[in-house]
Amino acid sequence: MLFVAVTAIIIFPVPLEWSMAIAVFVLGLYLVFQLQNPEIASGNALAGALFFASGVVATVVARRTASILAHKTFLLELRDRSRLAELTDANSRLELLARTDPLTGIANRRWMMDALKVWSDEAAQSQSAAILMCDIDHFKQLNDSLGHAEGDRCLVKVAGIIQSSLRDDRDQVARYGGEEFLILLRDANEEEGVAVAERIRRRVEAASLPNPRSSVGAYVTVSVGLAVLKHGGEGVSSEVLQRQADEALYEAKKNGRNRVVLHVPDFQSASA
Repeated sequence: MLFVAVTAIIIFPVPLEWSMAIAVFVLGLYLVFQLQNPEIASGNALAGALFFASGVVATVVARRTASILAHKTFLLELRDRSRLAELTDANSRLELLARTDPLTGIANRRWMMDALKVWSDEAAQSQSAAILMCDIDHFKQLNDSLGHAEGDRCLVKVAGIIQSSLRDDRDQVARYGGEEFLILLRDANEEEGVAVAERIRRRVEAASLPNPRSSVGAYVTVSVGLAVLKHGGEGVSSEVLQRQADEALYEAKKNGRNRVVLHVPDFQSASA
């Protein structure tokens, strides 16, 4: 009975109360049998019971200590998992903040430059694509006449309009700086690029955001420069395409603003 009790206490997760009850019962049973044995003196019976009692008590204490340590280990593991999850979540938030423009909520310039680099490395030479440079016309006059709060509101509205005018998840927009936005259209030909640019221009104009000191009209308008990399184009990097779109944007501003201008390569201009 002693052997069975000690084995049960060691092997099975017996609660402390049950362990003590089993130990008392088994030791009492052992003592009764020893005292009823005529060949064993009462003193020897008591000494044997105390000897086994010390062993059982040590077993119970060891089992209890092991249970406490296992519980603490489990709690520490839970704490470490919780901290790891919090750290992962914090890193995700920091990464999101690092690539998001805090005012408009769209991607920032840094993230777009990384995206352009990845695009240029992977597929720029084998797929058609378009880059749009979009600029709010006379944005400084808007800030001067209506205040910076209204200017910030205008930026948020225009960013939302641009994002809603894109085709799908392939297209990406970022606030390039100030009132300028850069848009990357993957797998877009000339017609698709012009269609997206015109859709942005029309929707911004239709939003009727006030800009009373603009020379174009009483409402906010945008100028868009567009450069297209045709399928199979060679030797044109994202930097070159971006510069071409910027040149087209300059032409749009020079020619009256509130318009879309497509960049035409020099050799095409000469032949035309």
